[in-house]
Order: sequence, then C-alpha cells, then structure tokens
Amino acid sequence: MQQAIAPEVPEILDRASHGERMTPAEAYRLIHADGADLAALMAAASRLRDARHGRTVTYSRKVFIPLTNLCRQKCGYCTFARGPRDPIAHTMSPDEVLAVARAGQRQGCKEALFSLGERPEEIYEDVRADLARFGHRTMSSYLREMCDLVLRETGLLPHANQGVMERDEIAALRDVNASMGMMLETVSERLHERGMAHWNCPGKLPEERLRTMRAAGELRVAWTTGILIGIGETREERVDSLFAIRELHERYGHIQEVIVQNFRVKEDIAMRHKGEPSVFEMLRTIATARLVLGGEMNLQAPPNLTPDAHGMYLLAGINDWGGISPVTKDHINPERPWPQIAELRDTCSDAGFELRERFGIYPAYVREDAGFEGFVPGRIRAAMAQRAGDDGLVRREEERW
Repeated sequence: MQQAIAPEVPEILDRASHGERMTPAEAYRLIHADGADLAALMAAASRLRDARHGRTVTYSRKVFIPLTNLCRQKCGYCTFARGPRDPIAHTMSPDEVLAVARAGQRQGCKEALFSLGERPEEIYEDVRADLARFGHRTMSSYLREMCDLVLRETGLLPHANQGVMERDEIAALRDVNASMGMMLETVSERLHERGMAHWNCPGKLPEERLRTMRAAGELRVAWTTGILIGIGETREERVDSLFAIRELHERYGHIQEVIVQNFRVKEDIAMRHKGEPSVFEMLRTIATARLVLGGEMNLQAPPNLTPDAHGMYLLAGINDWGGISPVTKDHINPERPWPQIAELRDTCSDAGFELRERFGIYPAYVREDAGFEGFVPGRIRAAMAQRAGDDGLVRREEERW
C-alpha cells in the first residue's frame, strides 16, 4: 500500500514554494520526511530551484592547491591534516604553487582553490621555519602572497579557504580572491565534547566560524559555506545550522553558495568506525536546505562523494556541483576521484539539465544584480573580462569538456 502524505506536509511545502519564510519548526518536520513525504519534499525543492535557476546546473573548473596540510586541530573525520613528523606533511613553496597553477591553466581551469590547515604556525616550529624561509611570519600572510602570485602569473582566480580569520586577514586577502570560504559544518556545541568530532578543535567552535563569516559579510566578500552531515549531529542541528547561514545571508547578501556535504569514512581517521549518511539522508537534507534557504541560493553537493547516485541530487534541488578538477585530486577526500566533466554533462542531460561552467564567484555577483554590487575586486574583474559572458558564466567558447 502506498504511504499517504502526512496532512501538515503539503501545507508547509505550499507556503515555502510561494516564497514564505520557513520556520525552524516546519523545517524540523520536513527533515524527518520519508516515503511519500520525502518524494513531495524533493518535488517542491526542485520546483523552487527551477523557478529561480531554470534548468541550468553549474560547476567550476578548478585546480586544487593544498598550500599546507599541517593544522592546529585534528577533527575526527579529517584525513587532510598532518603533524610535522608525518612523512607527507608539507608546506608548498612558491615554485610548487606556481607549477600546479600553470598545469591548471593549461587544462582550461579558471579557479585556483587554496586549501590549507588552520594556523599551524601557532603550534609547529617546523611551519614557522618554513614561513621564515619564504619571508613570512603567518600562514595568512603567505597565503595572500601566493594568491597574488597565481592571479598575476596565470590569471586563475583564487578562492582561499583558510579557516577562521580575523577581519584584517580577510581584508588583506580580498583584492586577490574572487571569493573565499569556510564550511560552517554545524552549530552544534555537543560535538566539542570529549570523543566527539570537534573535540579539542578551537577553530570549529560555532561562534568563531560565525564571527569570521560576519566579518566577510561586512567586507562584501562573496563567501562559500555549508554543512557537513553524518559527523554526530542531529537532523534538528542541521536545520539550526541552515538557519544560521540564512540569517547571515539575509543581513549581508554575501553567501554565494551553500554546500551539503556527506561524511565519508577513511581508514586513517578517528571516526573510521562510524556509519555514513545514506543517499536518502542526503536527499532529505538537500531538499530541506533548498526550502529553508530559498530558490535564489546556490545549493551544491559534491558528486565525487556519492559516485553511484549523485544524479539523484538534481531531483532534490541542487543547482551546482562545485569545483571539478581535471588536474588535481580532491585532497580533502583523496580516495574519491572527481567525475569526468563530460560524464557530469551527460548526467545532467539525462535529467533534463544543461551543464555550464562558472567562475569561482557566482553569476549574480559577476553581473552585479540588485543587492550584489561591489563584491568583485577590480583585479578579479579585469581577469574575468575576456572570459565572462553577459550571463555572468564562462563564455561557451571558453568551456572544455
């Protein structure tokens, strides 16, 4: 027998599809949807996405530059962060950074994603020695120089993901970055208790991450953030995290995209014995996120973390796949190779969508639609000038498959 839709669900979905602000209580109800309720939730999320974004799904052709994999904190799910005695611990030199960027340039990449451990110089003498050799005292200062180097020498548009930052650090990076970012992950303070995913991770305190994101909004920096699911949070805490992001964007207009990312088990992490969120868990979370955040928000889910079922995400309301690299691996999830861009195009086509390439900053900010003026620094706009179409996306003749 087919399961009937719960009486309150159609009313909630109808209000959300007409642009009414969803309440936390309504979102708590939806994120527990299954069966017919989940199907209705996904359909409503898809309709809202289509009304604002049409049938276009985007991605960014990027190169991944792991500036340093040393980090002051050790999250229970992270395989990227290393200690100084680890044989693969490394801080890249300027020559190494430029070599990777030029490889990306040759393959038609437009974005240089700088990912790095958070403030490793605070606890590691080896890192301080490397920074001194490169003429810097802080990783943030070195990052700024490397962003400038890549922008100047290759024309790739940097996107820095440094972790928590002070206002002056964001300001210093602003003119050499198309956008910046940091995953909120969760507003749950429970995860900082002993034995939980964020135990002894000061940079993952929700107030610290929200403070950084507020400063970015005040400085008009287009910002990428998102939630990480399956690390011990409840469904209600996911909703709370989405509402925290919504509140920031309504105040500053700077949240350019929200990622819903699923935890994947790795053999060398503390959480290697934990379970992973199912595809259905991702679908209900993505669809709820779409209705909480509204139709205009760019909503993303990484395709390489669910290689056999990521096409289902299109049915739950995403409009972006994130960065895809033809050159470098996903250093955060190295066991999960990127899909071929041509294959991703076919996935989109099968579901009735067109795949288009974007920059590391979204079209509304490039076009400077109402409310999004002043987000693109002059050097960044100059670097995009010959490659951006009137729609704010990469010109079709510049795209590669």
